[in-house]
Amino acid sequence: MKFPHEVVVITGASSGIGAEMAVQLGRLGCKLALLARREDKLNEVAAKVEAAGGKALVLPCDVSDAAAVAQAMGKAVQAFGPIDCVIANAGVGQQLDKHDYAPETVERIFRINMLGMTNAFYAALPGMLERSRGHLVAVASLASYQGMPRDGGYAASKAAMRTHCEGLRIELRGSGVDVTCICPGFIRTPITDKNNFDMPFLLEVKPATRRMLRAIAKRRRVFNFPRRLWWLIKIGQRTPRWLYDWIIAGQESRVNAGRTQKRSTDI
Repeated sequence: MKFPHEVVVITGASSGIGAEMAVQLGRLGCKLALLARREDKLNEVAAKVEAAGGKALVLPCDVSDAAAVAQAMGKAVQAFGPIDCVIANAGVGQQLDKHDYAPETVERIFRINMLGMTNAFYAALPGMLERSRGHLVAVASLASYQGMPRDGGYAASKAAMRTHCEGLRIELRGSGVDVTCICPGFIRTPITDKNNFDMPFLLEVKPATRRMLRAIAKRRRVFNFPRRLWWLIKIGQRTPRWLYDWIIAGQESRVNAGRTQKRSTDI
């Protein structure tokens, strides 16, 4: 695969999709600015990037802090030159039951997922507009298309990302700056390892990341995958709401029954 960008910034680069993207882009000879909070993990990823043939700059920061992200972007430009591509991949999720709702948890999800994306995008955008060249990429989720029990905060944050990308893409039309929103299904990462429910069409991180990078290279506007799960979501969107609610509520009841049985077994 040929990748059209040389200098790439990746947020959430310390593990999972972000780390795998960095290594694969390193093999393609890219210069990578790696952003995340855990410096030790970033150093491990940077070593893999260098071993793969790329160059890596470790920039530990909290993506929800706009000033810290802007400072990190400045360091990336100083080290590598103008930024060609920003991949806003940093993301968190946590299921919340109706009995233990925590507003601070939902705020954290939005600050990292949604604001983390916009902080990265708008820190790099002025330079891209000045050069009439650049690419902004958001890693959202298929969850952004359909609400699910206990995942409202996560799904809403990803829907906000996707909607923002849509408006920004139109706004930047003709500027030379492309916008891509990637909406994957379930991918085996440290985040999904915590899930205690069935994850249909679960993908391994390496092949999933290759598909994402190909979509970026082709400058896809929106990339929804895997296709079978995307079609199920499209069917769900066209299902009458009363029927959709009944089906999902039945699935939720089975999941809760399974949890109750597991707790009884553990005791």
